[in-house]
Amino acid sequence: MAIRMKTEVTLKARAACPSHSRADVSLRDLTFAIDEPVERGGSNAGPTPTDTALAALIGCTNVIGHKCADKLGVDIGHLDISASCTFDRRGVTLEEEIDVPFRKIELSVVSDGNASDEALQRVASEVRKYCPLSKLFTSAGTEITEIWRAAH
Repeated sequence: MAIRMKTEVTLKARAACPSHSRADVSLRDLTFAIDEPVERGGSNAGPTPTDTALAALIGCTNVIGHKCADKLGVDIGHLDISASCTFDRRGVTLEEEIDVPFRKIELSVVSDGNASDEALQRVASEVRKYCPLSKLFTSAGTEITEIWRAAH
């Protein structure tokens, strides 16, 4: 008898917040800091909340990219992923409410595997369908431009 995985789970995190800028987040068996840089009154103990969101997109692109590549039988090897974001700071500075603070994200994904450019585009298309962070950003109105290419 096959074991069925749950289709919906509850994700949980908790944070002790020792200052106005720092949150020491605990989830699963991990603890990490989210903080503001010194010039914004923080202690720079970790990435900012907005940096963390951008980093989460990179991490999710990597994980879902490999799952999609495996499903398609495509060798993507290891990925080198970078992101550049146009971020409207007027909301975080309380100047005014901003509907789409993460305006535009440019994602560059470089594969060191043997996949052709055509195969990489198939993987990229699948990642757009399944990556929850990509879905979160695009549903919020962020324009994401992705460039997937082979290192060779």
